[in-house]
Amino acid sequence: MLDKLCLILLIIGGLNWGSIGLFQFDLVAWIFGGQDALLSRIVYTVVALSAVWCISLLFRDTTEAGDSNDMPMAKDM
Repeated sequence: MLDKLCLILLIIGGLNWGSIGLFQFDLVAWIFGGQDALLSRIVYTVVALSAVWCISLLFRDTTEAGDSNDMPMAKDM
């Protein structure tokens, strides 16, 4: 559940960076009252912590027992 929450926060952060890059519009700052507002800084910090957490996703083995990748191919039988 934490992985999905962090990915959702990173998607929100990525869309915000996209709006900054394309339109020079910071959606988080607009919603929460500017880049220096406490709520904006909290959102930026939570997104950054999510990014740090998601680094661990790169190094995890995500295959589970019974995964279709473990099944032999028909030509291997």
